[in-house]
Amino acid sequence: MASIHREIQIEVATANVWDAIRDVGAIHTRLAPGFVVDTRLEEGARVVTFGSGVVARELIVDVDDDARRLVWAVVGGRMAHHNASLQVFADGEGRSRVVWIADLLPNELAAYIAGMIEQGMAVMKKTLERESAKS
Repeated sequence: MASIHREIQIEVATANVWDAIRDVGAIHTRLAPGFVVDTRLEEGARVVTFGSGVVARELIVDVDDDARRLVWAVVGGRMAHHNASLQVFADGEGRSRVVWIADLLPNELAAYIAGMIEQGMAVMKKTLERESAKS
């Protein structure tokens, strides 16, 4: 099983970063616009449309406000298994560290998914820092 672990530092207070992440139906507007172009909520899941045209149905496993951790699993599509988490940690005054972990099969998709994660995190950083600067 491939395991991908990526981290990024965001110059935004942890509470603000978590507020955007935990808003599971607003990825396309609050967290990663352009990278995600649409998010539709269904019972216990969200359907995410990426800028590349890829559509994924993601079961929402947990939204843990105490740990500031979101967990989801992609069902259907090319992957036999996929679960991921996005967690926010305080990293100094007004700064956050965001950790994205994904475990998936088949292993051959690891490089593609890692690239998507890196692209998504870059958009998250830019979006959240831009919104924070407006406040």
